[in-house]
Amino acid sequence: MRSLTLAHGQKAAAGEREQKPKNKPAKGLIMIDAITVETAHLLGDALPMMHRLRYRVFVERQGYDVPSVRGMEWDEFDTPAAVYLIWRDERGVVGGVARLIPTTFPYMIKALWPDMVAGQDLPSQPDIWELTRLGVDRSLPPATRARVIGELMCACGEFALQNGIKAYLMVTAPQMVKGAIAAAGWPTERLGEPRNLGRFHVVVAKATVTEEGLQAARRFHGIPHPVLRIAGEEIAIAA
Repeated sequence: MRSLTLAHGQKAAAGEREQKPKNKPAKGLIMIDAITVETAHLLGDALPMMHRLRYRVFVERQGYDVPSVRGMEWDEFDTPAAVYLIWRDERGVVGGVARLIPTTFPYMIKALWPDMVAGQDLPSQPDIWELTRLGVDRSLPPATRARVIGELMCACGEFALQNGIKAYLMVTAPQMVKGAIAAAGWPTERLGEPRNLGRFHVVVAKATVTEEGLQAARRFHGIPHPVLRIAGEEIAIAA
């Protein structure tokens, strides 16, 4: 039995308040943690560290015009419905992040750029989610950055298969649709024509998630084992 329902109608694990916060991963074991605003306290200050990483990646480096305060980036889609996948090193420092939002709640593409999707209505259904704010700390060594991206992509696939998610919507560079995303095992289709958002040339894409695709992603990134860990999961197992 899973400790935490992270899909539609998210619920925290029973008894999670009795667990001491986990400030860093077990030594020698780096995984991707899935947290929400309800469970972030289990990982100490991982949530503010994640928002600081997003500020460095999306505001300082990429120049996004989005809200920030005290060196932390956030937007109106950072709600209790959002699930955050975070990569932390052995010291507990956040070095990678992705945000997942069910399309049954307000999400970025539908709210801000519906005109980027041609000839179809944007979904509002529990088996299609939006993937945004995928970023990695540029101060990490290149090999580590590649590994973090691979683990985040695999974690997205694992989360989808565990929660009945069939596809992710995303805004990405056109070359990524038939490039790294598809090569990593995610069958991906463009939902409209590319356009410029600020200084970025992007397109809305839909990536389908399957068990076969996840296995292909693991092979592509050289990841032989599952990487996703749900914050609080061990509590329910112990109970």
